[in-house]
Amino acid sequence: MAPATIKDLAKTLNLSPSTVSRALRDHPDISHLTKKRVMSLAKKLDYHPDTIAQSLQTKKTKTIGVIVPEIKQPFFASVINGIEELVYASGYTIIVCQSNEIYDREVLYTRTLVSHRVAGLLVSLSQTTQSLDHFKMLQRRGIPIVFFDRVSNDIEASKVVVDDYKGALAAVDHLIRAGYKRIAHLAGPINLSISKYRLKGYKDALKQNNLPFKPELVVYGGLDETDGVIGFQKLLNLAILPDAVFAVNDPVAIGAFVTIKEHGLKIPGDIALVGFSNTNVSSLLEPPLTTVEQPSYEIGKIAAQLLMDQIQNNDETFVPKFKILKTHLIVRGST
Repeated sequence: MAPATIKDLAKTLNLSPSTVSRALRDHPDISHLTKKRVMSLAKKLDYHPDTIAQSLQTKKTKTIGVIVPEIKQPFFASVINGIEELVYASGYTIIVCQSNEIYDREVLYTRTLVSHRVAGLLVSLSQTTQSLDHFKMLQRRGIPIVFFDRVSNDIEASKVVVDDYKGALAAVDHLIRAGYKRIAHLAGPINLSISKYRLKGYKDALKQNNLPFKPELVVYGGLDETDGVIGFQKLLNLAILPDAVFAVNDPVAIGAFVTIKEHGLKIPGDIALVGFSNTNVSSLLEPPLTTVEQPSYEIGKIAAQLLMDQIQNNDETFVPKFKILKTHLIVRGST
């Protein structure tokens, strides 16, 4: 049996299709009695709106595209939860894609989501992204975009980030106050905004405490546990080991944590360790990891709200908004 349509409802109720359509949308011009009759029949016939037909008319769906580097990372999983909560309350659904830190895949998914007529995009850039032409193409087509966490100054769009600089500054300042002097930094990809601000926070904390910056104590890498392993192995080759390590994020810190233990070194007795993110695993390590907490769920909700505002207002005088959320240092046994 074919699914019921608005024309079927209209014919049965002896109403015009436009009246039925407005009743289903709770339009104020339609009487309460008519709405009740329409809704009752719609339920009886198991009527559901044809979203494909609607998207052909409006050239947009009630769907939001989300592109993240990795879904497996607890930080992004929490951000997605925040996005989904806000978007669902607004009557929209989401399609989530992961770039897997690959620029070409990010471009492919951007084009795919556009072909699915998404109403807007929420994006966190991959660590290999250099050009933003694929996102600028969307803007020329009138598709709203909001960036979160990993953003770029090379595009005019709303953005939601945490205060990476102050978070890093507080983490390294804590290490110095705890008595550590030779502090290394396992840094992220040079091109990423989060890496740049966390590196600057590290450098400025040293400067403010009259400690010299030593380039050999900074190891650049990626953002996964493997990068933490490789990064700390490079530090092991130094003539003098660092007495503390500030990692760009928790996964990198965990990779370093495992490597430190494997080499028979004690945390924090031989080397103190600080991460950034406060993932679920960080509190389960022995000793638990000192880390910088960032409000990932709130990042998702705020980014989604900025996007929904832009979609619903459809204002040609739109001015991008830049939201910076506070971080919080959580001191645990690793320092």
